[in-house]
Order: sequence, then structure tokens, then C-alpha cells
Amino acid sequence: QVQLVESEGGLVQAGGSLRLSCAASGRTFSSYVLGWFRQAPGKERELVAAISWSGARTYYTDSVKGRFTISRDNAKNTVYLQMNNLKPEDTAVYYCAADSSLTGAGLYQANNWDYWGQGTQVTVSS
Repeated sequence: QVQLVESEGGLVQAGGSLRLSCAASGRTFSSYVLGWFRQAPGKERELVAAISWSGARTYYTDSVKGRFTISRDNAKNTVYLQMNNLKPEDTAVYYCAADSSLTGAGLYQANNWDYWGQGTQVTVSS
């Protein structure tokens, strides 16, 4: 069992930066794939970024490549999402997620992930 708790999001101006963190409980944290999803009003939940258990592999949706960076610290049971050059279209509720076995295309389907945080609002003003 894994419990995930995201840090507070916030309101930031376009072009600004924000870092989200997600603290996890569970002895097997280091073996889990971790991800960040987001959901804007009226839209489906979409994968923003994911990172393999070792941190060696990362995945990003095209719209955030070059702007967002996902990382993890297994010693602290924490995953991070550094968001730079934020745009109004990045406004959404951001969710941390964990799964024990997903790879490849399966990462992109929210229904495939086993554990979820409660979500945190990120608002980017123009």
C-alpha cells in the first residue's frame, strides 16, 4: 500500500516557475514508477511526466518537454515536478500517482495507475 501527499500548488504568473513535491509512504517506494498527471476543467486527466523506479527513464507529454522536469529522491520517498516557463494552459489540478509495474504506453492511461494523491491546484495567470 502506498499513500501519496502532494505539496500545495499555487498561483503563478505566466513565465514563472513552481515546484511540486509528493511524499509517499510505504516501504517499497523505491520500486514504484511515479508520475504526475493533471486535469483541467472539462478535460480528461492526462499524464504530464513519469519516472522509472531508478530514475533512469523519464517520460513527458509533448506540451511540457523542455519546461518541466520530474525527479525522485528514493531516500526521502519523494517525487518532484519542477515546472518552468509556465503557461496559462498549464492551469489544472495536478495529481501524483504511483504504480508497481507500468511501462511504456501503459503509463499514459490514468486508469492503469494504482495509487493517487489528493491533487493540488496550479493556476497560471496571463
